[in-house]
Amino acid sequence: MPTLKYEQIADSLRQRIAEGEFPPGALLPSGRDLCEQWKVSRATAIKAYEILRNDGLIAARQGQGFRVTETPLARPAGNRRSGSTRLSGGRPFRRLGSPALEEPPPQIAELLELPLGTRALRRDRLVLLDDGSPMTLVSAWFPEDLAGACPRLAQNGPIAEGTTRYVTRTTGRAPVRAVDVIRVRLATESEARVFGEEPPLAVAVDLHVAYDGEDRPLVVEEGLTPSAHWERRDNYPMG
Repeated sequence: MPTLKYEQIADSLRQRIAEGEFPPGALLPSGRDLCEQWKVSRATAIKAYEILRNDGLIAARQGQGFRVTETPLARPAGNRRSGSTRLSGGRPFRRLGSPALEEPPPQIAELLELPLGTRALRRDRLVLLDDGSPMTLVSAWFPEDLAGACPRLAQNGPIAEGTTRYVTRTTGRAPVRAVDVIRVRLATESEARVFGEEPPLAVAVDLHVAYDGEDRPLVVEEGLTPSAHWERRDNYPMG
């Protein structure tokens, strides 16, 4: 299926942001400039910006146009349904530690379809509540071969375009399906300390596995949320 013009424009801007041409806070080209550069209507240019805004990558400033977001957003693990966006489900976050290759727990290794003893790249982030306190601890695990092909996964800071788009753009491997499993357990002592709590602390565990078109695992995310902050709400028709 051919890429639509506004998607091409959005992808071009996303890559320029990712490569540092437009750092956090930078003003992006005006809609008029995009129209002239791409030979498109103003509506098409605005639609391209809306894609990036829904990704949480840019924000509109009254009378100033669009600027690159200074505070990136991230979502808790799971719920990556088609059509969902970082803007609707994302929150401010901060990275914990540095990404590192290590042997994942047996359950994570099994989900990544890795033999026991095989390393994977681990990236931790702490998704925050509105008051800046911790809400969800997310550990993202990437197969070592994928991490090797995507060196920016090993950087300390956030990836502006998001890891999914970065991996897709770099390797051509896009997620086409996912499996989410929700469980409940007690947090370990170290996990409880992240939330400023003492054990015993009940946490909801969201396990998210994304698969590419060849049904190979791209990433496993494990999100831990204290029971006081976890809620599931579905709205669906009956009858």
